[in-house]
Amino acid sequence: MISFVRGTVAAASGDRLVIDLGAVGVDVLCTPATAASVRPGDHVELRTTMVVREDSWSLFGFLEADERMVFEQVQTVSGIGPRIALALLGTLTPDELRRAVAAGDEAALTAVPGIGRKGAQRLLLELADRLGAPSGGPVRTGPSAPASGWRAAVAAGLTSLGWSAREADAAVAALDPTLTAASDADPAGADIGGLLKAALRGLDRT
Repeated sequence: MISFVRGTVAAASGDRLVIDLGAVGVDVLCTPATAASVRPGDHVELRTTMVVREDSWSLFGFLEADERMVFEQVQTVSGIGPRIALALLGTLTPDELRRAVAAGDEAALTAVPGIGRKGAQRLLLELADRLGAPSGGPVRTGPSAPASGWRAAVAAGLTSLGWSAREADAAVAALDPTLTAASDADPAGADIGGLLKAALRGLDRT
């Protein structure tokens, strides 16, 4: 197995990096936040895990070892594969996920694209004793980092379409208060697709 890759970023897109190792370039899947945090020419070291399927070999990379551990643990939950595990880490930090599991916060998990109510319930049940306690580190906040819940899902959608993390967060913050109030009142029922379209319309006007 490949435990880490160290090299120069050759290309970065919404959810992947190409790392130049000298003789070869390795395609690494990652969260939108990770992809947005580096630029071509940057030197990086990613902790990696390889997922082997009958028709594909995929390498997933993380800036922190804790992210990789959570990515691997999440996939022990029935019905959760690597793509959903990556979407989960694209929406919540490891400690935010630990807090959600500890609090039984189903709404925080259903805000993740691809996770419905039953999936959230399985995550809460099966991860209860697997992730450990939160480290007490700061939760991602502020204009340059994605928030949790539906806001993070919309921001992640924007960055996957090519907008920078700063532009995505600004577009989410500028959404019509009527839309955001309704989504805050019922996070599990937030219309992520509609919110994403509204955020895109705002970006198109800038």
